[in-house]
Amino acid sequence: MRIAEVFYSIQGEGVLAGVPSVFIRASGCNLRCQWCDTPYTSWNPEGTEWSLERILEAVRADSKGYTVITGGEPMIQPEIELLTGRLLELRQHITIETAGTVFRNVRCDLMSISPKLAHSTPWEVDGRLARQHERLRYQPGVLRRLIETYDYQLKFVVRQREDTGEIERIIGEIGAERSKVLLMAEGITPDQVRERAQWVVEACKSLGFRYSPRLHVDLWGNRRGV
Repeated sequence: MRIAEVFYSIQGEGVLAGVPSVFIRASGCNLRCQWCDTPYTSWNPEGTEWSLERILEAVRADSKGYTVITGGEPMIQPEIELLTGRLLELRQHITIETAGTVFRNVRCDLMSISPKLAHSTPWEVDGRLARQHERLRYQPGVLRRLIETYDYQLKFVVRQREDTGEIERIIGEIGAERSKVLLMAEGITPDQVRERAQWVVEACKSLGFRYSPRLHVDLWGNRRGV
């Protein structure tokens, strides 16, 4: 697998926020979000090829039982099924962070799905990539299959108040449970997140969604390996 980094930190987002976890960050993505906070795995993918044994050894060195496979888009990695099977043998609680555009038969305790909203499309950056991104970013059939197969959370990056209408439409189309929908403010600095969080929290209160913090941004800002 092409890996950008493996590190030990705390989960910053979602229902497991605060849990010490080993992060396996795969490099490579089929989308190009204009606000991507890990461009070194998408716009300019970095990383090297790691064997499964090397990845598993890194997990053994630090893990307290929780492993997060993230990206980029880990579900496009050719060995993702093998990796999750081996992590299960290590008795890991496995979270996969995905945009929900690809289905794979993986072993997973929590499918953390982050469908990309219309504001993610990079129309002003690259027209060709924007068209590809727009075509791929929302796959309702894949999303339905993921939420039917795995325990899940739907984690939406919110940038503007109008996003809530699009979110309502998506969860209605795919039949998601409202209790599993989380909103989090887009931003790569604590100030950006804090400013948007004020009205994101109000939207959660009004619509019955959960609010997700971004602890890694609050604690360390826009840094890698945390």
